[in-house]
Amino acid sequence: MFGIKGRLTLLFVVIVTLVLGVSGTYAQYSLGHELEVSSQRLRQGVLTRLQTSLPSALWDLDKAKVDNIVAAEMMPPELVSIRVYDTSVGLFSGKLRNENGSISSIENDASVPGTPVVADLAYRDSGAAGAALKPVIVGRVVVNFSRAQIDATLAAEVRRKVTEVLLLDLILVAALAWSLRIVFDPLKQLRDGLFDLATRGSDEVEELPDNRQDELGEVIRGFNAIQRKIKSNIQRIREAEDEARTSAQVTTKALADLRRTQESLLQAERLASLGGLVAGVAHEINTPVGIALTSASVLMEATEKVQASVDGGNIKKSDITRYLETAAESTRLIMNNAYRAAHLIHSFKQIAVDQVSEARRRFELRDYINEVVSSLQPKLKKTRITVSIACPPDIMLDSYPGALAQVITNLTLNCVDHAFGPDDEGRIVIGVAQQGDWIEMQVTDNGKGIAPDMLDKVFDPFVTTRRGQGGTGLGLNIVFNLMAKQFGGSVTVSSVLGQGASFVLRMPCVTPVDETALHADARLHA
Repeated sequence: MFGIKGRLTLLFVVIVTLVLGVSGTYAQYSLGHELEVSSQRLRQGVLTRLQTSLPSALWDLDKAKVDNIVAAEMMPPELVSIRVYDTSVGLFSGKLRNENGSISSIENDASVPGTPVVADLAYRDSGAAGAALKPVIVGRVVVNFSRAQIDATLAAEVRRKVTEVLLLDLILVAALAWSLRIVFDPLKQLRDGLFDLATRGSDEVEELPDNRQDELGEVIRGFNAIQRKIKSNIQRIREAEDEARTSAQVTTKALADLRRTQESLLQAERLASLGGLVAGVAHEINTPVGIALTSASVLMEATEKVQASVDGGNIKKSDITRYLETAAESTRLIMNNAYRAAHLIHSFKQIAVDQVSEARRRFELRDYINEVVSSLQPKLKKTRITVSIACPPDIMLDSYPGALAQVITNLTLNCVDHAFGPDDEGRIVIGVAQQGDWIEMQVTDNGKGIAPDMLDKVFDPFVTTRRGQGGTGLGLNIVFNLMAKQFGGSVTVSSVLGQGASFVLRMPCVTPVDETALHADARLHA
């Protein structure tokens, strides 16, 4: 590829050559036209003179005169030959120009080079009375003209023009080569400076000499100013990068601390939920255990009285009948309350173990939801809220029951705490539908509903409407994280203010295996 300098030189040479070529072509055409006109005038003049002078000499058969006239006309170099023919004798006289320029006589009617021009020779004689007679053709003249002079002149002009164009092109190339150095040498310095700036490993600024006082000097000074500006920018960028790196490290540490704090808060929320469950179950168990204990005391007292009567030998039928009635009633109370306490303990044990162990197992969904709701009765019985379950039987899940209990507990208690006032009547419905390998669980209440500005934030951590009243803002965030991470499902919410809210949970019947957790567990056991 040509550089700009080479292309400029070539462009100027082509332009000059074209201009000179067009000019030379026009000059060549004009010269050729002038030579043709001059040659035509020469032909006309020669023929006119011959037609004027030859007829009388030929009429008198004066050969010497004819030869002199022909020789005189042969002076121009364009004439090749002149041949005079008599009507009776044929070739009367003739002259021929030889190749060396000499003129010789033509003795025979041989072929002659050049372009022949034929003209008749007419003799006019006046009568005795001076009246003009009819012209008499006494012969003809044949003149051969040559274009050699015209062609030679045109060829010489072409050579002169070509030489002139070549000489001007050489002068132009030399002038451009010298003059363009004034521009391209500083540009080369700028180019080398740019390459050095782009590839330089250090921050040293090597400024170009700027002692020129022309436009290129201004460009060089501008380039040096740009170099200094770039160095300043690089320094600021490096300082900013160092600050950003330090900030990133601080941010990473803060994020790690935040995640640990969030995990701690989540764990604390779970333990607090479990603690509330323990307190509620303990309170619930206290009543049936107390009734059973009282019934056992009454039965023991009645037994001691009957035993004393038997020992004293004064037992009566009425005593035995009264004792049997007391024993039957006490036994019934003991059995009923012991069964109630055993049911509460069983439900609490299952829920508590699931929430603590995080174990995965197969379980029947409807029974498990009933157990979770039963464990919430200590909280629910203090309200006027009823919980109904609409779940088909025989829906089996291979999943994490403890996490599911946490989800159901948080959603139910969220409805209790936020959807209803302390004395409001309400209803919570837990509906389940199976859709192939997935289940859809819908927890719906007919409470206050969620404000539109809070609807998109309910799953964010630490978002609560009961700040300072025991609300942590983590309940629904735990639900969202468990559904997304633990179960591989999703949870959405919809609500109309004043018409309640509906939480829709979608999860697979078989929870996907967490490969990361499996690998970590394998490394732990290894």
